[in-house]
Amino acid sequence: MQSIEGHVAVVTGGADGIGLGIAKVLRSEGADVVLADIDGAAALSAAASLPGGDNHALAVTVDVTVRSSVEHMIADVLERWGRVDILAANAGVYPAISLRDLSSDDWDRVMAVNARGALYAIQACLPEMSRRQYGRIVLTSSITGPVVGLPSYGHYGATKAAMLGLMRSAALEVVKDGITINAVMPGNIRSAGFVLQTRDHQEAMLAHIPMGVLGEPEDVGWAVRYLASPEARYVTGQTLIIDGGQVLPE
Repeated sequence: MQSIEGHVAVVTGGADGIGLGIAKVLRSEGADVVLADIDGAAALSAAASLPGGDNHALAVTVDVTVRSSVEHMIADVLERWGRVDILAANAGVYPAISLRDLSSDDWDRVMAVNARGALYAIQACLPEMSRRQYGRIVLTSSITGPVVGLPSYGHYGATKAAMLGLMRSAALEVVKDGITINAVMPGNIRSAGFVLQTRDHQEAMLAHIPMGVLGEPEDVGWAVRYLASPEARYVTGQTLIIDGGQVLPE
């Protein structure tokens, strides 16, 4: 694949988990990466761990639910590197809350981070991407919501399905500016959030994966690498499932 050396990639929710896996892959492929996260200290630590350290990685504290915070993030990126080529809109939360206990505040919080946060990130990157007539935007959706369901994750699944609706319509609006918008849909990935689940939950999830193993954050990162590449110029408004075959059995 063509090199992405010198490309600038913004990864929201980049301090750990899937976001950090995406950042690691993009940095290993030559991109300068921005780890944007609400946990600024964790983002700093993660940035320092990447090859090249501060020379090729920037940590930015951001609250994706606040438009001005996201706009300031992009301003910081442009001040540092003067360009934005790739956006991995990955920030997300997934608290388990049963349908009977789900409050309006619970619903609004998950929607704000997962769906509205993706919208704000896209909007903040568009002016610079449109000016340069190039951009690759990749959203982190999920198999939960668009393809399968999971008890106590109705609110989460709704946000991940909403992201795909946003993606398809947004892709049509920006296609003439040389910008593509696609999404990855992970299954069960080894992350801090998954490890915090009960052992019974982890074993139940593992039993449904034909490959018999959890995915690693970098597995999602490599899928993003393709969708964020120059070669993916003819792919937009599409999704790629990374789940070890989980959705295949009848």
